[in-house]
Amino acid sequence: MSPAPKKRAESSYERIYRVVQRIPRGRVASYGEVARLAGLGGAARQVGYALHALPEASRVPWQRVVNVRGEIPPRATGYEVPQRRLLEREGVRFDARGRIDLVRYGWSGRSAP
Repeated sequence: MSPAPKKRAESSYERIYRVVQRIPRGRVASYGEVARLAGLGGAARQVGYALHALPEASRVPWQRVVNVRGEIPPRATGYEVPQRRLLEREGVRFDARGRIDLVRYGWSGRSAP
């Protein structure tokens, strides 16, 4: 009898993507919350790197990840405008300062809003 094949270990990026795919439409999570749910502790920055590494045609809803203040972080790459538009299409509203109310729109890992 041959031994069962070993299962390949899931990479940290794959764990991040799996968490982001669970964020419901019309909800957001912070980089730190995604890191926590992916089992990466305080690796919020790694979440940003993982999302930046997504291919353009990816179906991972990257737009649903914001900073801990409910803001779309400014990036040199110019994704803040498309990210805001995608979130607004999902029903997420921004205040006059460009922030999202995380009490209303935040997601902490539970499937239901």
